[in-house]
Amino acid sequence: MPTALVTGSAGFIGYHLCERLLQEGWDVTGFDALTDYYDVTLKTRRHEMLSEHTGFTPVIARLEDYGVLDTLLKDVKPDVIVHLAAQAGVRYSIDAPETYVNSNLIGTFRLLEAVRATPVKHLLMASTSSVYGANTKMPYAETDKADSQMSFYAATKKATEAMAHSYAHLYDLPVTMFRFFTVYGPWGRPDMAHFKFTKAILNNEPIEIYNHGKMRRDFTYIDDLVEALLRLTGIPPVRVKNSDDIATGDSLSAVAPFRILNIGNSEPIELMDYIAAIETAIGRPAEKIFKEMQSGDVPATYADISLLVELTGYSPTTSVTDGIAKFVAWYRDYYDMQEH
Repeated sequence: MPTALVTGSAGFIGYHLCERLLQEGWDVTGFDALTDYYDVTLKTRRHEMLSEHTGFTPVIARLEDYGVLDTLLKDVKPDVIVHLAAQAGVRYSIDAPETYVNSNLIGTFRLLEAVRATPVKHLLMASTSSVYGANTKMPYAETDKADSQMSFYAATKKATEAMAHSYAHLYDLPVTMFRFFTVYGPWGRPDMAHFKFTKAILNNEPIEIYNHGKMRRDFTYIDDLVEALLRLTGIPPVRVKNSDDIATGDSLSAVAPFRILNIGNSEPIELMDYIAAIETAIGRPAEKIFKEMQSGDVPATYADISLLVELTGYSPTTSVTDGIAKFVAWYRDYYDMQEH
């Protein structure tokens, strides 16, 4: 049976991906540091649920610790690695930039070095839609220039793309970088807007809405993202002999087995409509406080997913109304259980 190493396995996306891989019959090693960026209880509970599967092996350690990944890869010899572990968050990167250097840059370097020593069939690595930065051309395509990042978080993720490309070129490592577009859903991160809004409305507290609500996001439901990732595991990029062999619109590198892919809903939603979906799911309106745009943020994101569809035959299917309803139902159930 296939084997996978998933870094960030106790995280929101990592947990859901591991769960799906295990259901599909994979053996999964989950690697996570269980950092306290947000409620560690959520992370430990995710790992506890994954550990109910006989095919799951948790490893608690830090990416950046020297030698940890080298030893692990030699022991496990996974077919596929999905690298999700990172310090996330646009706003937190303004307050604590060094954590992003340690986790995103040094941690990713350690992983690339370990894969160089113990190659895998396919290395998939998480990037972010934030790398598109100040780009105003919509929708964002993978072949667009992305050199104007507006947060240090985005800058570190763009750096990992460049780092991975160099390793793919030098050591013939098949690498797919995927750029996520605002992922949401059950077991999500408490620092995400849908989590904060839901908590505040249920507690009869006001919500803060930035840029006076004039924002649009390509909200992506977690199950849609995981389905795309699962399909991509079996589609490693291959080195081409001639750049003329690269199809129009394909982000495949001319000098490495390396590709960048957007994973988004490809249907941007107005922030106020997103909030309305939360209000509907909860059954009450929110008290709203409108504020100016925050530093490092962008007014809109919009994914061109034509390359994803071309490669996998899949495009997201979950509406924001349905996705938010599922999240709110989970939130109520989870925190009701915590109180009892």
